[in-house]
Amino acid sequence: MPNPPPGPKIEVPILKDLTIDNITTNVNLINAQAPDARLKYVLERLVTHLHDFARETRLSTDEWMAGIQFLTAVGQKCTDVRQEFILLSDTLGLSLLVDSLSHPKPRHSTEGTVLGPYHVHDAPARATGAAISADPEGEPLLCVCSVATTGGAPIPDVKVDVWETDSRGSYDVQYEDYSGERPDGRAVLTSDAEGVFWFGAIVPVPYRIPNDGPVGKMLDALGRHPWRPSHMHFMFEKKGFDHLITALYLRGDPYETSDAVFGVKESLIVDLGTVTPAQAQQYNVKEGTKLLTYDFVLVTDEETKTLRDEEARKAMEALGRENMRIIEGLPVPDVD
Repeated sequence: MPNPPPGPKIEVPILKDLTIDNITTNVNLINAQAPDARLKYVLERLVTHLHDFARETRLSTDEWMAGIQFLTAVGQKCTDVRQEFILLSDTLGLSLLVDSLSHPKPRHSTEGTVLGPYHVHDAPARATGAAISADPEGEPLLCVCSVATTGGAPIPDVKVDVWETDSRGSYDVQYEDYSGERPDGRAVLTSDAEGVFWFGAIVPVPYRIPNDGPVGKMLDALGRHPWRPSHMHFMFEKKGFDHLITALYLRGDPYETSDAVFGVKESLIVDLGTVTPAQAQQYNVKEGTKLLTYDFVLVTDEETKTLRDEEARKAMEALGRENMRIIEGLPVPDVD
């Protein structure tokens, strides 16, 4: 079989005499030809930190191979309804860090937290007041919430994605017979003209993250538990506002201060109340039912952009990298 014709010639720096001390410089030199300035900067920092990690730990071939096998197993565990790589990112605290960098929040706005591996994109749309859970074993919960701007103005027509586990601590997608035809514990709602939305649910319970895969083995090796505190997920979308992924956590949960995925923030911890006679009549639920109330505050895209640019600039100055430009909140070397 004839050899294929050679591709276009690419001019690259000459690499030779590679050693422990100069390999990083050489890799960054050849990667520096990338036409995308942000890609070039990200890869330069990634290679530098990875190589420094290997040198600092004197990483052995067997250890690196074990790492490769671990990452391979993480990928193999992923399915359409389970994202083991998100779980890995969550348990290493990276998900929360990246979210905080990408979606900085001014004071008095609702903080974000981790998405988790069990969000789906086809949750059913429900009318305000609908029950999102059909679990007969769960303790009934009335959720009455609002969404407003940082200036206090109500925001109508916000898409609100809500999801939680059942009373056994499992999401619907975790069951073997899940088909997507009868989703449970999740819904997409819409805020009304006053920015209000309410629905029926069940009181959240603590649960274990999936620990039957490579991430679970990693936690075992680290002596860590796989438990998450009781919580309910919320995701908000509306044009002109920064996309918010957050959750509310029940105060006093045994795992409140040791969440396996580092998602708990003080501003997101809530106390449950009980439905009063007047509320029972207003929302057509039993008096004494558990009650969750929360006023969510969204940030505009412009507010987020301004704050992200400001924080990125301060971070670069603190690192001594003042020859940087900030483009959409992302630093790139200023070579002009």
